[in-house]
Amino acid sequence: MNICSRMAARAIGTSTISFGLVSLPVKMYSTGESSRRISFNMIHEKCGTRVRQQYICPTEDVVVPRDEITKGYEFAKGQYVIFDDEELKVIESPKSDSIDIVSFVPADTVDRLFFNKAYYLGPDKGGARAYRLLSAALTETNRVAIAKHATRGKEYLVMVRPYEEGLLMEQLLYAEEIKSFDEVPLEDGDVAEAELKLATQLIDQAAADEFDPSAYHDEVRERTLELIQQKVEGAEITAAPAEESKTQIIDLMAALKASIAESEERDAQADEEPAGKKSGRKKAASG
Repeated sequence: MNICSRMAARAIGTSTISFGLVSLPVKMYSTGESSRRISFNMIHEKCGTRVRQQYICPTEDVVVPRDEITKGYEFAKGQYVIFDDEELKVIESPKSDSIDIVSFVPADTVDRLFFNKAYYLGPDKGGARAYRLLSAALTETNRVAIAKHATRGKEYLVMVRPYEEGLLMEQLLYAEEIKSFDEVPLEDGDVAEAELKLATQLIDQAAADEFDPSAYHDEVRERTLELIQQKVEGAEITAAPAEESKTQIIDLMAALKASIAESEERDAQADEEPAGKKSGRKKAASG
């Protein structure tokens, strides 16, 4: 991407990180690129118009306008307790512009299972020095900040950690939102030494020193965009013949040996390619 065409990120919200007597004004930024999502609209096939969603009352069989819709909680099958707007304001958490830090914990003690979504944090007006200080202090102590963030009627558990030269806020799941792994049914099975040796050999063949996200692309998205463009240009889309499924190898040792042989064959083919293509292939494999 040409650097001249880059635009500064647009903040999606503002907040204040509070720790001790320090208040740090920050801006929140999305870490994802929403424009990359491909979505399809519901269209009336007959006339090509986008259809509108309506709410139907199955009891009276009528369309219910929005000004006649309220919210209710199903406390028993088919029984609801109704809340009006004023009552909802009472039960919802008050909106707060503050990210209140409650503790600092070692960075490696927060299990990745709790991670939900992430936001970049940038300094707001007057917060640059405190922002840099918090990032540096967290890096120096190898700790992250656990905080509470109330917004949009909910209270979230979040983690603030140093990222590159700034800060990243990760929304966490509460403990009660996590299912126990004990619920996963497991069967007994012994690990044979010979199988383990072959499995580690297979891993070594595809090992890389680090994760390179640029080596991976959303092939389904790219193919979808190509097909959409073909339709825009008036072309017909036909389904490609389905590939025949490969023979399933039941024997684990045989499957491991076949996988290693296949990997060695790919490496040999890569060695025979021109230098330019070979370097590109290795870069992708290193991801």
